[in-house]
Amino acid sequence: MTFDVQRARAQFPALNDSSRIFFDNPAGTQVPQGVIDAVSDYYRTMNANSGGAFATSQQSDSMVRAVRGQMARFLNAPNPAEVVFGQNMTTLNFALTRAIGQTLQAGDEIILTRMDHDANVNPWLRLADDHDLIVKWIDLNPTDCTLDLDSYEAALSEQTKMVAVVHASNAVGTINPIARIADMAHLVGAHVVVDAVQSAPHLPIDVQALGCDFLLCSAYKFFGPHIGILWGHYDQLATLPAYKVRPSKDQPPYRWETGTPSFETIAGVGAALTYLEALGGVAAFVPYERALVAHLIRVLKATPGVTIYGITDPDRLHERVPTVVFTLNGYTPEQVAQHLAAHQIYVWDGNYYAVEIMARLGHAEHGMVRVGLAHYNTHDEIDRFAQVLQQLT
Repeated sequence: MTFDVQRARAQFPALNDSSRIFFDNPAGTQVPQGVIDAVSDYYRTMNANSGGAFATSQQSDSMVRAVRGQMARFLNAPNPAEVVFGQNMTTLNFALTRAIGQTLQAGDEIILTRMDHDANVNPWLRLADDHDLIVKWIDLNPTDCTLDLDSYEAALSEQTKMVAVVHASNAVGTINPIARIADMAHLVGAHVVVDAVQSAPHLPIDVQALGCDFLLCSAYKFFGPHIGILWGHYDQLATLPAYKVRPSKDQPPYRWETGTPSFETIAGVGAALTYLEALGGVAAFVPYERALVAHLIRVLKATPGVTIYGITDPDRLHERVPTVVFTLNGYTPEQVAQHLAAHQIYVWDGNYYAVEIMARLGHAEHGMVRVGLAHYNTHDEIDRFAQVLQQLT
């Protein structure tokens, strides 16, 4: 079936102003009216802390249980108690790595990638410094910005305890073969932590099929409010030495949810998931987004002086999400972004916290221009972007 983009756009108040083009989606998507309503309705109808005998507290607890169930379905998690809500993905990953660190010994090895967002790199580097761990790296194939799995195989050993890998790059858009990576890690007894922040808005996620041990994502990247989500196997969440206050419950997910939860944003997560469910799930717009990114790559290739980094072969677009980075001869990425912003086209420049990949591709100083599409973007917006960009050539 053809995806009805106008029907989707009608649900986003920010898109009512057609003069603005939101191509900044990898840094945070717009939200549908249902999310706005859910956050405000929480304050109007059930604003209370958890665990009370009175109605608003019980309503809050019931809402959280319902949203936890929705999130478990979104991830195909076998148990809603495996879904943890937290401030953001980065904070949750620091909590996770800190707990995992208590189970590791000096000389144990962890494997990171040159592709990941720093939120799935620096927590592990800090952990390695604190516990005298050995860090190994999965390298990048610079020609198409895919992971070099030969370097991964070479890095694996009996001492490997953790592998941290991104599902889809927030810079070059590459989708990584997580199931294969997880299988290889498990053969040596290692656990796998997946950053799914950039895949969640674009790909159906099935933690059981991926075979990972932990997965993190952020609701504000899939049309919800600013809150993070951690999924992990129940037995791991139950036994890892989580850092918690004494009165909090000592079973998942509560032992990981430090302090009072952000009830209003959890309500917003539920509304974002309801929005996606009404569309038929993320899978409903994957073909449309693939057509969008094909269009974007075509117009960039037709622009003199543009160099695209990442997969551009039309036959391989299933290997990427619709996030594209490029440089333009004669201009810094900041200058390009400023020119586009002056015409109400919103893109990012710099490294977007993808520190390792920018260094590996030789763009550590200025980074690149990033155009990140979402299902509510249109082909007309891409044409307008192309016209404005070509003013610089």
